Formats: sequence, structure tokens, C-alpha cells
Amino acid sequence: MASFCVLDEFEVHKNDDFLRIAEELKPELHEREIAPVSIVTLEQDGNQDPALVSEEAPDLLKDRLFKKDDSVILDFGTHYVGYLTLDLASAGSHQDAPAYVYLRFAERLDELAVNTAEYNGWISKGWLQEEYIHVDVLPAKLELPRRYAFRYLEIRVLDVSLKFSLMIKNVSARAVSAVKEEDVQLLETEDEMLRKIDEVSIRTLKNCMQLVFEDGPKRDRRMWLGDLRLQARANYRTFRNVSLVKRCLYLFGGLTFNEGKIPACIFLEPEIEPDDTYLFDYALLYGSALLDYYRATGDQKTLEDLYPIAIRQIEIGLTYLNEDGIIPDRSGEFWCFVDWGEGLNTQAASLAILIYSMRYGIRLAECMNDEETIHWLQKKLEELKREAVEHFWDEKQRLFVSGKDRQVSWATQVWMILAKVFDQEQNRELILRTIEVNPEFTMVSPYMYHHYIDALIRSGEKERALEEMKNYWGGMIRDGADTFWELYNPYNKYESPYGSVAINSFCHAWSCTPTYFLRKFYIPENK
Repeated sequence: MASFCVLDEFEVHKNDDFLRIAEELKPELHEREIAPVSIVTLEQDGNQDPALVSEEAPDLLKDRLFKKDDSVILDFGTHYVGYLTLDLASAGSHQDAPAYVYLRFAERLDELAVNTAEYNGWISKGWLQEEYIHVDVLPAKLELPRRYAFRYLEIRVLDVSLKFSLMIKNVSARAVSAVKEEDVQLLETEDEMLRKIDEVSIRTLKNCMQLVFEDGPKRDRRMWLGDLRLQARANYRTFRNVSLVKRCLYLFGGLTFNEGKIPACIFLEPEIEPDDTYLFDYALLYGSALLDYYRATGDQKTLEDLYPIAIRQIEIGLTYLNEDGIIPDRSGEFWCFVDWGEGLNTQAASLAILIYSMRYGIRLAECMNDEETIHWLQKKLEELKREAVEHFWDEKQRLFVSGKDRQVSWATQVWMILAKVFDQEQNRELILRTIEVNPEFTMVSPYMYHHYIDALIRSGEKERALEEMKNYWGGMIRDGADTFWELYNPYNKYESPYGSVAINSFCHAWSCTPTYFLRKFYIPENK
């Protein structure tokens, strides 16, 4: 497991004006009352029993009595984020002991097949969505204070006395989001899979749009800069909630570290505070997110406010260059994310991301008529392109390598293409060569697949990109996705960077971008 890049001298610099702007943009969440639509059963292999109970939601549990070890799994029909309420009562003799109840929420049904008591991963098991509750007096209305991300709810009676039974009179939830799904018209296409991919992308994005763009409403429930950039792109083509993007950009701009570094993520509670984690690539991509926002809104004031911060990230990135003009190999540290993947070497990709960010810096400088910055960025950009080829291009393999072991990975090729180290025709040859070789170090997250699709499109391989979207995100749909996942490896569907699939996030911000690609490059938007 990689170690986190925690700053040695953790010092936060707050810009009160920026934070005030962000607070003024805090959204009022939309609420919707929801109820379960059916009861489902769990087979031994973790698959859903196709036989569903047909009663209307209010009658699902009518007159059903629960004794010790009885349980039920309720299906809310699709993925929601919200707060649960239970109305409980007793039947039989007077209640002479507390009712002891176990609740477990799941984004996917097969999560319920995992024994959470056996979880021993490096991410806190506090993220597991389960509750043990004693109810001393019945009847009772339980309004659970925590927010959950779920489609399924398992209710298990751990114990009641022999003299009475538990009755579940009503189950409901209050679903919340900063946007409403019905505000977006789905794409009009005869391709059923593309329609479904678009629908699931939008639901994923909606459920991650809360008081900020969260990375995942189940876990980690905070704002990561890499996720924000991709969410914002999807949002511009769907909900068009530019105020939420602006709020998030100002939050990152208002909370910087030593030397002006932008944190990788931000907490909202109990007060707004940056995490003490710095990610090289995420900080550099702030400029890309800012330019996207400016192009979507024409908001010159925000550009003027945040432009120096975006350029500062590039200046900081350049300080990491060694005497050879490349980034030292720090692949053993969690300092440049790129992708999940055991053993992935990120040295070459980190240089490519720096080059990529410099291209966005030049475009930002052009919007600001900053000729001095344009000049030095263009000059340094050409230098780094030459260094990238000199140090990482393997002419014999016709691929880029990374690290002292000259590792060949998908991530390295993709980021070199996006950095435009070569021209478009050479990039096309490179992506086709990568597909032919199929490097052992593959892509495992939708975050990396997003950049792969982007690289295909920008290399002139639009049709192949469309097929890859249908294969990858369509694969999640074929495996039962209501929202797209944090991690999806088609060759190992139970892979987890944390030690157990039970802790994986199955509604994750960085996976929502097919709707962006479809609406920008393939299907004209509905007017």
C-alpha cells in the first residue's frame, strides 16, 4: 500500500474573501420522500432472486411479525442518498425487553453477502453502513441521524423476548441532492445501451452533488479536486449548476498550504478545513477545472480571482524537476495518484500531467492577456516535451516507459497522448500500439478510463472510444449498476484497493463522465 503524501509542515492559509464567496453559494438541498418498492432475497452466490414481492410499498410488511433472527431486505428501486425513518411497534404480550435491531444499507445487493465482521482493510470500518440499535419502548419512530447511500436495506432482529414480536409499520427515507434528476432530459438515441449509460451517469452525478461535489456519498463524502474536475465537465452538459462549481473552486482557492499548494481534498464539517494531503496531479489539474468553468460561464471575475492560484500550481510543479528536467520517481508514495493499481509506476505520467497542465495554463493566460506568462510557459513546455521523449520513449517497443524498471503501462501512454508530446497522427499510432500490446499494468478505475476515452477521441479514434465506453461502463450496467462505481476491473470484479469490496464506493463521482462524452462528441444535445 502506498503512503499518503502528508505535508511535513502543515500550515493553512485562508483567504476569507474567497471562503465568504463560497459560503454565499452554499446550495439548498432538494428533498424527496421515497419508500421501498419490493422485498428481495439473497441467494448463496450473492445474486438477486428474480422473484419480487408485488405488493405496493405501504403493504410490503403489513401484519408481518419479526422474532429473533428474522430479517428482511427492502429494495428502494434505485440508488438514493438520504435519511431513514422507521416506525416500529410490538405485538403479543407487553414489551418486557428492548428490541435489538440490526440495520445494514447497501448500494449493491451483493454487498450484503459480505461478512463485515471479517473486514480488516486499511480504510476505517466506520464507513461500513450498518447500525446496531436498542429500542427500549415500542411503538417508536426511529429517525436515523446519519446520511446513507443505498438502494437496499437489510433489517435483522437480533433479539426480542419470547413474549412479544416486532412489527415494522413503515419504512421511508428523505432523499437529498443539490439538483433534481428530472431537470435533465435523457439523450435521444436508438442505442439502448447508450441511453442506459447516460441515465446511470446522470444519477451518479446527481447523488454526488450535495453541499459540494462529493467524491462518493457513501465514502469518503468529501470534495476531492480530481473528482471535481470530471464532475464539473459532466455537470456543464447536464444540470448546468455552475454555482456549485464556482463554490468548489473558491473553496480550494481559499484554503492553501505552504507555498500556495492546493490540498487534494476538503472537509466541510465540523468546519471547512483542508485535508493535510497533497497530490501533485490533482493540484496541477486545478487550472483545467478553472478554464472549463470560464468557458462554460464567461465569469471574468472568478477567472481573475483564481487565475494566480492556478498558475502557482504549475510553478510549484516545475520545482519538482531534477537536473535532467524530469520528475524524480516517487511511485512508492501516494503523491501523484494517476490510478489505483498495485505496482503502477507514475514517474512518466507525472511529467505528462505537468505538461498537460501547462497547456491549460497557457490558455488561461491567453484569457487574461498575460503575455509574459504565455511566453515562459510555451518555452518551458517545449523543453519538457523534448525531455519526455528523451527519457521515456522506447523506440524499440514504440511505447513510453516509466521508472528504473522501464515499466510499460496504459496510464503512461494515455497521459503522454493527452500531453500532446507527439502530434495527432503519432498519438493515434501510439494508442493503437498500446491496444495491440495491452500492457500488463492496466487501468482499473473509471477515473483512468475517462482519460483513456479522452485520449482515443483526441487521437481521432472516436468510434473506438464509443465502443470502449459501451464495453467498460456498459459492463458495470450488465453487472447490475444503478450508479457507476469507484473501481471496476472487468478481469477482477471484486478488486478493492482497501482490502474488501464491502468498503468500495458504488456511486462515485469520477465515473459519471460518459454523459459528458456522449453529449459533447456524439449526440446533439436536446434543445
